[in-house]
Amino acid sequence: CLPKDTKQLLANYEDVPQNLIEAIVNSNATRKEHIAQMIINRNPNVVGVYRLTMKANSDNFRASAIQGVMKRIKAKGIEVVIYEPTLKEDKFFNSKVIDNLEEFKSICDVIIANRVTSDLENIIDKIYTRDLFKRD
Repeated sequence: CLPKDTKQLLANYEDVPQNLIEAIVNSNATRKEHIAQMIINRNPNVVGVYRLTMKANSDNFRASAIQGVMKRIKAKGIEVVIYEPTLKEDKFFNSKVIDNLEEFKSICDVIIANRVTSDLENIIDKIYTRDLFKRD
């Protein structure tokens, strides 16, 4: 739910009595915690993040929700690796970036994917996703 925008709204209207925006900010944090815990419960050694972007055909992953999920998983001592073809660096927030999709799929016990693409169909049992309808 637009985490960056709701946090900014909360800051802009900090002197206005309200609790809707704060509830949205808190809800987003709760959702990240829930997703991280669902993945941690699978007892993985390596968790992969398939694409950092939140929408198809986008290269914008500043403040994407996946970063909060990654932080929570890494706090439990679980290795997190990333497959993001738009990244040219070999690390992202101290997580290894893997540019070979087959290598990425083979080393991950669980893969978090915002959307399930045909690239992932052969490892569907490893996928954790919210992509119920296969669309943005």
